[in-house]
Amino acid sequence: MNGFVEGDEAPNIYNVVVNSEEQYSLWPFEKEPPNGWRKVGVSGNKAECGEYVKKVWTDMRPLSLRKKMEEQEKARQKEEQNSAIDVCK
Repeated sequence: MNGFVEGDEAPNIYNVVVNSEEQYSLWPFEKEPPNGWRKVGVSGNKAECGEYVKKVWTDMRPLSLRKKMEEQEKARQKEEQNSAIDVCK
């Protein structure tokens, strides 16, 4: 996603934007982000914004996938605990 049409000059200033899945992108400063994306309050040149994104976006998995994997891990741990209790009986 880049917010400018082929043939346009790349913008000099960007906003960092994020969607509901906690995925980040850079968006031209003078344009409103597309539906489903919001500004995070950080703007600057491409390198500055890229550094911010690198610092905060440490897990590339979408939020829904991270939540699902956490649920599966909790269920697995609970199953292991129940199995250990059954062995002790």
